[in-house]
Amino acid sequence: MSQNIYSRHDGVLQACEECGLVTPYTEPQPGYRAHCPRCQHGLQSVLATPFQPIWAYGAATLIMLGLSLGFPFLSFSVQGLSQKASLWSALISMHYASNSLLALVILLCVVILPLIYISFSMLIYRQAYLVQQGRTIELSWLKRASKWVFRFESWLMADVFLVGILVAMVKILSLAEVGFGPSFWAFCIYTLLLVKFVSLVDSSWVWDKLTPRVTTPYVRVGESHLQQNHGVCPICGQLNAINAAECSRCDGAVHKYLPAHSMQAAWAFLLAATVFYIPANFYPIMYTTSVGQTEASTIISGVVLLWHLGSYPVASIIFFASIVIPTAKIASLAYLFRQAGKAHSSDQSIINQQLYRVTEFIGRWSMIDIFVVALLTALVQLDELMAIKPGPAALSFAMVVILTMLSAITFDSRVLWRQSSTTNCEK
Repeated sequence: MSQNIYSRHDGVLQACEECGLVTPYTEPQPGYRAHCPRCQHGLQSVLATPFQPIWAYGAATLIMLGLSLGFPFLSFSVQGLSQKASLWSALISMHYASNSLLALVILLCVVILPLIYISFSMLIYRQAYLVQQGRTIELSWLKRASKWVFRFESWLMADVFLVGILVAMVKILSLAEVGFGPSFWAFCIYTLLLVKFVSLVDSSWVWDKLTPRVTTPYVRVGESHLQQNHGVCPICGQLNAINAAECSRCDGAVHKYLPAHSMQAAWAFLLAATVFYIPANFYPIMYTTSVGQTEASTIISGVVLLWHLGSYPVASIIFFASIVIPTAKIASLAYLFRQAGKAHSSDQSIINQQLYRVTEFIGRWSMIDIFVVALLTALVQLDELMAIKPGPAALSFAMVVILTMLSAITFDSRVLWRQSSTTNCEK
């Protein structure tokens, strides 16, 4: 006898944000996740105890973040000279090396955005829990906060930064002695906790507790964006009338199916990324000064040097993260954009959708090389004996990563779909 893992809401519909299929809204029981029957995109998950894990992991993550910033992070010593670096000194070094914009990008992705995301998510979950318990609270500011906070998830890059640290350490182990300070270990724990915290947060559940979904009599089960009879709110998922400018549930802008507009923005970001990709590969990404002599190195030359030194795993990581992934992402996005609006079989649409998911996921990992340069700049500053500074390609490469991420985010993947089916759920 099968277990009923859904709580039905008669007359309430939902649309998959990735393929556009309209299905009955069914809230999964605690511990389960609802999926779109056509593309298997996760629609909603419910924790067995929604409030306690969020606050426990959130508080622990914030504590570890504070410890990561308050103590020495790494130390570097060669020929009797030593240098200690903290996360703050890494950013300050980038700033004084005429790379303030790059320092700001790192500060946002590693510290500020995670801090905002965790703090507001904890607060929003607490208020949603109170609403679930029947308490009356002021929702206007919660709606405004929820519109923005959950959008930061793609830009939280502490895990990428940690891998960058490990790569940077391997790069300089052959040159000097490296030590790990207490903040390094705190940062490792912070990264693991942040990844776990993000996996627990579900904005769909939050919105359903703050403001329940409303019925949509102008839409029927099995329809999709192709019927052009509704718009979808990208913030809370509510279906709205096709002529609605604002969502009836959260007051956000309604996500109408406008393939031409979506493709124009996506192509613009992708072409801009392609332009930046040229100087990112041909200009120096960093300058190394050793005993008064300065040597410039590009991404390719850095990979070749590591390979010749025998650091095959690190050379492979840098090669894939800085060369293969950006190239593959630009190529796959261009391919998907070319497929937009074309008629495909259901199997081909699923393949295209999976390619889009992988492309969107791996894009941020190209920031590894930028984080490596930032750490080496902060750590290796021993006057004329040895020093490392970022080159002009560092900012160009960061722009490639950011622009390809924006291109993938603005792309409306519903243009890849034409068919429909029924729901699925897994534990």
